[in-house]
Amino acid sequence: MSIVGLLTFANFNDVQAQDAPNAEATEQIEATDEAVATEAVATEAAEAETAEATAAATDDTKSFHQVLKEKYIQGGAGWMTPVLLCLIFGMALVIERILYLNMATTNVKKLLEGIEDNVKGGNYDGAKELCRNTRGPVASIFYQGLDRIDQGLENVEKAVTSYGGVQMARLENNLTWIGLFIALAPSFGFLGTVVGMVQAFDDIEVAGDISPTVVAGGMKVALLTTIFGLIVAIILQIFYNYILTKIESLVDQMEDGSISFMDILVKYHK
Repeated sequence: MSIVGLLTFANFNDVQAQDAPNAEATEQIEATDEAVATEAVATEAAEAETAEATAAATDDTKSFHQVLKEKYIQGGAGWMTPVLLCLIFGMALVIERILYLNMATTNVKKLLEGIEDNVKGGNYDGAKELCRNTRGPVASIFYQGLDRIDQGLENVEKAVTSYGGVQMARLENNLTWIGLFIALAPSFGFLGTVVGMVQAFDDIEVAGDISPTVVAGGMKVALLTTIFGLIVAIILQIFYNYILTKIESLVDQMEDGSISFMDILVKYHK
């Protein structure tokens, strides 16, 4: 019996000794699996963050032209096109007026000095030639006055005054059309807003529910048309005021130059 007990105890110790390494191996495998799973989750999160960052970078790298094109399409071509046409035609008239007014600018002081030098010596033809070769409304007014010098100073003054009104009207040419496009641009925008709101209420009526997805389309049309209409009106209004300022400056030159011109003729005309 003692021998049997010793053999049994020895076998039991061997089994425990074999089970201990197996348990440790199992724990190591489980720990490894947990580490792999944790690493996989972290990798997926990092990939998701990278994808989001890439998408955000892509959105940020869109050019202004691309963003503007997308908003134009989202606002609806039917209502954005009239606003765009107001901008195109309005800017065409603005550019034409700015070029014309810049070319109409004259160095009045230098011109008067040249006229005085010629009139002082009785060379009215030379003064007329100087005015003919000088661009701008001021030179044209002076030429009309010199062309009537033989009719007396009174007729010269009438010619200068009358032709000054003609030149002022030419300076203000096309301003009415620019003002029209300034008024039309936001009007088309507001019209698109009203239509977009009606569309939104129609969608609500059909769906029978007031949810953001139902009214989003109509509201987007309403807001974008208004925004673009106001932007166009603001741009044209800024240039319109600039043109008015240039015209006022030229009119002042015409008035002051005409007074100095008549003083020269009164002083040297015999």
